[in-house]
Amino acid sequence: VVRRKDEGANRGALLGNYLGDGAYAATLQEEEGSDEREPIDSIEVFEHIRDIADPEHPYSLEQLGIVSHEDIKVDDVKGVIDVYFTPTVAHCSMATLIGLCIRAKIMRVLPSRFKVKVVLSKGSHSTEEAVNKQLNDKERVLAALENPNLLQLVNKCLAPTEAA
Repeated sequence: VVRRKDEGANRGALLGNYLGDGAYAATLQEEEGSDEREPIDSIEVFEHIRDIADPEHPYSLEQLGIVSHEDIKVDDVKGVIDVYFTPTVAHCSMATLIGLCIRAKIMRVLPSRFKVKVVLSKGSHSTEEAVNKQLNDKERVLAALENPNLLQLVNKCLAPTEAA
């Protein structure tokens, strides 16, 4: 599926893979023949993930202090994005889902040239190592996003809110 999205002189087509339930996993491809591209920084990544809804509360991840732009590291030249997030409690049962939502949002809106790592902030969760392993296993993430029930939850958290 290909949809056109004109955003600036150096932006090209928005290419997407249908994920079901009206959702797309999208990557923004550069205009063919264009040598320039807009660099991406931590503030831009934060702007994309700040309004993700918490799966248990009627607040965004930013409002709950789960994500901040200071906890996002971007190396545009190397194509690396590291997102650290902090659940509200150390035993948060939604930590994996929150991380999956962050990863899904980044996959949908940023160029595919980035290697993305989404991890819990050090010492912020009782099962930190296991959650981080799940969130950064490409096959597990793709399998999770193929599960219709889980995909519906992710899409609900990523849906635009009136406060956004």
